[in-house]
Amino acid sequence: MSGAAFPDVPPIPDFSTDAFFGLEDRWLPTAPGELTHYHELGTGTPILFLHGSGTGVTAAANWWRNLPALSEVGRCIAIDSIGYGQTIVADGTEYGIREWVRHAVRVLDALGIERTWIVGNSLGGWLAFQFAIDYPERLLGVVSMGTGGATLTGALKGHANPVLTEQGIRDTLELFVVDKGLVTDELVALRYQSALNDTASDRLAEVVAARDRDRTALPLDFDALAELTIPVLLIHGVQDVVIPVSRTWELLNVIPDADAHLFSHCGHWSQVERAEDFNAVLAQYLRSNGAAPSGR
Repeated sequence: MSGAAFPDVPPIPDFSTDAFFGLEDRWLPTAPGELTHYHELGTGTPILFLHGSGTGVTAAANWWRNLPALSEVGRCIAIDSIGYGQTIVADGTEYGIREWVRHAVRVLDALGIERTWIVGNSLGGWLAFQFAIDYPERLLGVVSMGTGGATLTGALKGHANPVLTEQGIRDTLELFVVDKGLVTDELVALRYQSALNDTASDRLAEVVAARDRDRTALPLDFDALAELTIPVLLIHGVQDVVIPVSRTWELLNVIPDADAHLFSHCGHWSQVERAEDFNAVLAQYLRSNGAAPSGR
């Protein structure tokens, strides 16, 4: 592990990410009493991956189809944000958009990374843009898919009130995709087990409440986004019923240097449902904006 020494570092749990995802576990002290769980592949230009907020979400369950391919472009770091997955938090930790952004900054600090790309899905895209507003000097660029923070309507209301059964997990995941065949029994079971971990300390209710509070309390500041000078790529599935594709159009008309890519026959989970095409689009975009592995 890297980074500064902190008091009260929790012991590393007896946990291994399921072999289904093909990712190795890493652990990083990021604050007193806080131990961040993450995955890292590749070298060179840092690329921080921030997951969404679906029930039972983890970095592995969000990015397993992307990290191996994109590690050929740079140093891919995918974290479990505080309140999610296996990351351990200190007593009294609060959740919310700015708290999740600060956690991302702590990860970068602990790894000794000055500037990074951020790739974020849904909630992770919302965090990426709030990070860009609060810490512009730390960013190389943003890639956001189905950017979160939209008004709580339609399918998003069901996403905000998860049913904690395997069928409830299946129903939620099937909202994310057009091709329901991607929602396998194995994936459902893994997400359900992760969701049970989320409920162990009632944290699921806390993180959902914090996320939905900040839709009103801290919506993205479009005036600030209009001042961004970093490269931005917006990706969206045309059939996304969780965050309508109009969300990308709104952002595209505000952010000066934003490009957009729309995937047909694709829902909210573009990085999973169109993984091969997604990886190709993202790799080309990152390379064209200077990302490279070490030694190149």
